[in-house]
Amino acid sequence: MLTFLSSIALLILGYIVYAKVVERIFSIDPSQKTPAYTKEDGLDYVPMPWWKGWLIQLLNIAGLGPIFGALMGALYGPVAFIWIVIGCIFAGAVHDYFSGMMSLRHNGAQYPELVGRYLGKNMKFIINIVSLVLMILVAAAFTAGPAQLIAQLTPLSFSTVLILIFTYFLIATILPVNQVIGKIYPLFGAILIFMAVAIGGALLFIDTPIPNLTFANLHPQELPIWPLLMVTVSCGAISGFHCTQSPIVARTLKNERDGRKVFYGAMIGEGVIALIWAAAGMTFFNGTEGLQAAIAAGGPAGAVNEISTSLLGTLGGILAVLGVIILPITTGDTALRSSRMILKEMVHIKGTKQTDWKQALAFSIPVALPAFYLSTIDYSFLWRYVGWSNQLVATVTLWAATIYCLRHGKFHWICGIPALFMTGVVGSYIFYAPEGFNLNYQLSMMIGAFITIAVTIWYIYKIRSKITKQLTETAA
Repeated sequence: MLTFLSSIALLILGYIVYAKVVERIFSIDPSQKTPAYTKEDGLDYVPMPWWKGWLIQLLNIAGLGPIFGALMGALYGPVAFIWIVIGCIFAGAVHDYFSGMMSLRHNGAQYPELVGRYLGKNMKFIINIVSLVLMILVAAAFTAGPAQLIAQLTPLSFSTVLILIFTYFLIATILPVNQVIGKIYPLFGAILIFMAVAIGGALLFIDTPIPNLTFANLHPQELPIWPLLMVTVSCGAISGFHCTQSPIVARTLKNERDGRKVFYGAMIGEGVIALIWAAAGMTFFNGTEGLQAAIAAGGPAGAVNEISTSLLGTLGGILAVLGVIILPITTGDTALRSSRMILKEMVHIKGTKQTDWKQALAFSIPVALPAFYLSTIDYSFLWRYVGWSNQLVATVTLWAATIYCLRHGKFHWICGIPALFMTGVVGSYIFYAPEGFNLNYQLSMMIGAFITIAVTIWYIYKIRSKITKQLTETAA
């Protein structure tokens, strides 16, 4: 229990201390007008209070990610606590803050646009494709499950439920952000927080103690911690999906000083949620063997339902159903909204008035259709690609933020070090994982190390080029 409580305390301390360091390095300008005012259009650029932005950001980036991912990560044992804490404070929250604030500084630009500005047109082209594929996969993955559950609980067929959900997606995607998202999503965000706090509080009073820290790998299948844990637990530590969501809220912030609370703060909130559910998985099922059996029997959703119902009674059952249905649907909604914004920037459409709903719909359908199709097939084999593509996007975001800092004379190591770490993760994972090249572990680690060294050389070259340029300008 001491490890669990200390981990939560460290996350809170990370926000109090390290978030201010990150904000100081970024150098906010509270006097500068934000895009919510300079580009206000009644659709995406709409000023909203920071607390609404925080709840929307938390719901957008979280959903079921820090619940399902944390339960799967808990199979490795208490070592998952370490990754959640360190990853969240020094990588995930930095990633979210810079992606949100860079978007704000560039008129609410989407993630691929920022990548193109700081990493070049070729990388922008690649990331545009990767981002859209990720949005399609996320929308499909987070829709099929709720649709199946609704079909089980109601007379409606699975196909009918899917049609209803995607109809809602399209309506919510083309409505102004302060309508459905601004009014309803803060409430859903509050439900997510209440659910986690209630579970966390109940854990403190059950007979089985929350396990304390051990560096041993307790995974029942003896899967290696590196790099699998860093891909399994993405939401709650670091997730590339977040950088696709940050521009939604960046276009609503009233002041740059709100960025620390909204972007860094929401990631810390997600980290706390992930810690609670990782602890619940390890504790409620009496260890990783019991947790694996529960997941094998009913999937992560079944494990969530069993934990919630047993610890919180009828209320827990209601919260579990609401969570498994509402939270992923809201993630799919904002995934499509981000896709619309990305496609719009790809074809260089500068502005969309509130009344131009036909144009907004036209940019939403190309993503909604393939997502709808993938929701109707056996999606389990495709889900494995979400994790790696998600962390690849996070890695590229950190490198874009690193070059942003380098160009503007800021302390670039704050982004560069986690970027190198994540380069090692994605560089080795894709060669070892079954959905990748499925090579043996030692060879995969060697290739990952080679990729990381090559990227490090490129990074050093960029630093030296910047220093040389500064010396030349000084001499002139």
